[in-house]
Amino acid sequence: MLKRFSVSLEDGLLADFDEFIKRRQYTNRSEAIRDLIRKEFVKEEWGEDKEVIGVITLVYDHHHSQILERINSIQHDHHQMITSTTHVHMDHHNCLEILIARGQASAVRELSDQLIALRGVKDGHLAMSSTARAF
Repeated sequence: MLKRFSVSLEDGLLADFDEFIKRRQYTNRSEAIRDLIRKEFVKEEWGEDKEVIGVITLVYDHHHSQILERINSIQHDHHQMITSTTHVHMDHHNCLEILIARGQASAVRELSDQLIALRGVKDGHLAMSSTARAF
């Protein structure tokens, strides 16, 4: 069930918000506000070390010395958290590894930090999500 409420904003802030809505292609202000609120709840759950879902992306040169062994070793050490992995060959040298991990926020972040910090990883990112709240 949807509930209505009003929000008062200064002209400049509203203009900036409307531009944000346009850039992000939201259909209306309400959907943009709902999305921003949901994102804050996800951040809160990560801050409270609750059960969360994280998507870890890594780009690395698979020719780099022992990078595959290190990545696999870390994944095996955290096998209970990793629900899925995908490996993509980007070109002759570079690979994209995508891992979905579920667990306590601190443990998912630690796993992500270990992988991203490996020598040979060119880029890494943790996308944080959650399903605990009734969004």
